[in-house]
Amino acid sequence: MNSTGIKGEAQDLGGSMKQAAGDALGNRRLQGEGMADQVTGGVNKAIGAAQDALAAGPGPILDQARSFAREKPWATAALVGTLGLALYNTLRGKR
Repeated sequence: MNSTGIKGEAQDLGGSMKQAAGDALGNRRLQGEGMADQVTGGVNKAIGAAQDALAAGPGPILDQARSFAREKPWATAALVGTLGLALYNTLRGKR
């Protein structure tokens, strides 16, 4: 795991703790921040996994992507959604 993946893991853990504290205290802002940190952490973990996969060569990339998608479906959905919106916005401007 590279530094981006480690940073994502830390963000995900911190977000879980923030969300739990927000749940316990009834603080919606803290709950929301925790959820946002978890999504950001998941995206960073996905980026770290992709960087590791690219460093390993083209063979195991699909296996690692499938494994990550099975283990982290929410992070995968967030990453795919972000990439889809970026592509949509890029193509929408060209006519």
